Amino acid sequence: MLKYKGYTGFVEFDDEAGIFHGEVIDTRDVITFQGTSVEDIQIAFRDSIDDYIEFCAERGEKSDKPFSGKFVLRLPPPIHHQIYLKAVKSGKSLNKWVQETLENAL
Repeated sequence: MLKYKGYTGFVEFDDEAGIFHGEVIDTRDVITFQGTSVEDIQIAFRDSIDDYIEFCAERGEKSDKPFSGKFVLRLPPPIHHQIYLKAVKSGKSLNKWVQETLENAL
């Protein structure tokens, strides 16, 4: 995995073509890159991110950020209630309890 400006790139090697090819995996927009060596793929990844950010700016659009730190989770009401009760019993907010539970699952 490659990291740059908060973005993550996933790279695979195509042995038939003799190239590395990759894609930024934590954005809804499609950002790809390729190279023939480790150094080439690292440079291409960073250049693709920079080009993407610049392209969005030129169009007056915001670039898709990898993660905002917020996500919506839909649950059946009984499960939502059970989670809420666990959070209250532990003396934590619902958000804090869910965050800690997910962190422990990682």
